Amino acid sequence: MDSVHTLADLANWSFTGTALAVVGHPVAHSVSPPMHNAALARLAARNPLFAHWRYFRFDVPPDDLPRALKLFHKKNFHGLNLTVPHKVLAYDHVATVDAAAQPVGAVNTLFRTADGWHGFNTDGHGLAAAVHEELRRDLAGATVLLVGAGGAARGAAIECLARKVATLWIANRTRSHLDTLLAHLSPLAVAANIPLYGLTLDELAARGHGGLPVHTLVINATSSGLRAKDASPVDLAALPRPAAVFDMIYNPPLTPLLRTAGELGLPHANGLSMLVHQGAKSLELWSGGATIPVGTMRAAAEAALAKK
Repeated sequence: MDSVHTLADLANWSFTGTALAVVGHPVAHSVSPPMHNAALARLAARNPLFAHWRYFRFDVPPDDLPRALKLFHKKNFHGLNLTVPHKVLAYDHVATVDAAAQPVGAVNTLFRTADGWHGFNTDGHGLAAAVHEELRRDLAGATVLLVGAGGAARGAAIECLARKVATLWIANRTRSHLDTLLAHLSPLAVAANIPLYGLTLDELAARGHGGLPVHTLVINATSSGLRAKDASPVDLAALPRPAAVFDMIYNPPLTPLLRTAGELGLPHANGLSMLVHQGAKSLELWSGGATIPVGTMRAAAEAALAKK
């Protein structure tokens, strides 16, 4: 069940139950299969309908994704999760996209319909739920410093605007990517009457304690912290005292950013809860609104990470 399958396996697929899968490249590291299969086992104990539901993993290179999506549909997969690098790539290869996912320009959850795949993006839901659960804070009314300007940052920024943050600051290493994201977000921010500011990380550092309001919620949407040698994406000690710090990275569980937050006595959390809640939302969509055992999913994800 935890094997890594390929496009060749998909061509010869013969599973007769209700199949779900995560699709990425690479994908062997994903804890989504044990997380979802644990939840499906709990659901099956309550409802026999789920007894033959299973969640698999497929490694599909980017160039093969369009062909793979057609084949997944032909083989009657009920739903798919998409991870790096497929979230943006799949956007133009699905039949329809949920209205909430359209501004993001990326999909991470696909639901099978007769006419093709219907795309959703549950990452924003996962972020909001995780911030509330782990830090006891809501995005609504918060002043947010979002670090990064890539795909993850775009999804997070749109969720912040949709949930009516008080002010959104975005900091990024390069000006070009920052300006591209700001241009995309500006109409949404104006429509929501939310102040939107952008600055490079160098500009943020130069401002120091005078650059941001106190009690800002800091969210890291960069990959800085994935590797042991990575530096923290921002110097928390140089900022006006933040309210809390959330890092979307969940492995390793303690990034340099979160380590500094702990040393400064700041509430902080990694991205495991985000992973769990976005996955739970996907399963809710696929199941038609079943009550998802989120605690079971989290325990399974933690156990899978511990093995790694």
